[in-house]
Amino acid sequence: MSKPHVIVIGAGFTGVATAHDLALRGCAVTVVERGDLCHGTSGRTHGLLHSGGRYAVSDKESAIECIDENLILRRIVPQVIEPNGGLFIAIEEGDLAYAEQFIESCEECHIPLEELKPQEALKLEPNINPKVLTAFLIPDGTFDPLRLALAFAGTAKHNGARFRTFHEVQGFLTDGQGNVNGVKVLDRAANKVEELRAEVVVNATGAWAGEITGMAGLDAPVKPTPGIMVAYNQRFVQRAINRLNTPSDGDIVLPQRRMVVVGTTSFDAENVDYIPVTEEQTQLMLERGSALIPGIRNAKPRGIYMAARPLVGGGSGRSIARTFKCYDHKETHNLDGLVTITGGKATTLRAMAEKTTDIVCAKVGIDKPCVTKETPLLSYRQYYSSPN
Repeated sequence: MSKPHVIVIGAGFTGVATAHDLALRGCAVTVVERGDLCHGTSGRTHGLLHSGGRYAVSDKESAIECIDENLILRRIVPQVIEPNGGLFIAIEEGDLAYAEQFIESCEECHIPLEELKPQEALKLEPNINPKVLTAFLIPDGTFDPLRLALAFAGTAKHNGARFRTFHEVQGFLTDGQGNVNGVKVLDRAANKVEELRAEVVVNATGAWAGEITGMAGLDAPVKPTPGIMVAYNQRFVQRAINRLNTPSDGDIVLPQRRMVVVGTTSFDAENVDYIPVTEEQTQLMLERGSALIPGIRNAKPRGIYMAARPLVGGGSGRSIARTFKCYDHKETHNLDGLVTITGGKATTLRAMAEKTTDIVCAKVGIDKPCVTKETPLLSYRQYYSSPN
């Protein structure tokens, strides 16, 4: 008996994690991506392994998702994670007013935290603002974005998944009833159009999810919300440094390799394929970052870049929840064969894939439980050594 074939559009975090889960549950999987792995948002994240602390006060659902998945990723893919922890620091009296609410919310979301006196925080991180008033130690971490994606993709390939990068989806194929049963793709290297058939197509394109569903005449409540990040050429801290206050622009400084990354801003964009990096936002990252770590003011920028978050729901910018949604378009639009997953965070990629794969398996008649919580991922190098 042949395996049901599932096409996954998008080889970012969600797409590769979904391919991994689908392959483990017995599906034949083909991933199509218009660029290379992490071509879009996933290749431009700052690499924060969220503890959930950032969302504990205002978005508890996202906070709980983050702390739960944080602990799972530490177990299944430790080779790409730096489990360095994080600090939420207060540097003004207004920050202190947020502390009581922060403590209570973290406890509600089962996020471990430890309050530190100013001298204790400065002993851990001597380069933070010496005017620090209090600090909380939380289980943030950092990850290498490309290697995280490669670990999921490499394990998926080892289990039979096929990856067709530089294949751009140009439309859907349909059966006699108008339901989706494949995609039309442009092989950008050969400049040739191909048709690929499948029982189910998964739209895992993040901020581009609305453009893909639009090809089927459907809408998706995805609001691309870009943000600017600036990397500086010195690693001033060993932990993620967060401002102890309501989430705002430039309130995180993250260590990555020999650098620190300051992020991020939040604004609306019409064209997700062209988002300019402005001098005004770059300067804002310098001001906000140096408020947390004064040495940043004299550091040199190593890179200035942006990423578009795929937020779902009403509102705009930071008022939109960071949780994820999975849509079976048979239920939402009476169009079978198409499933869309979007929203979420890099930290929740495995959970997003589990939810998506549950829906796909129900559609193709597979009754197998998810095992990705307990399955260690192979080396990220497996992606390049696997024959698929």
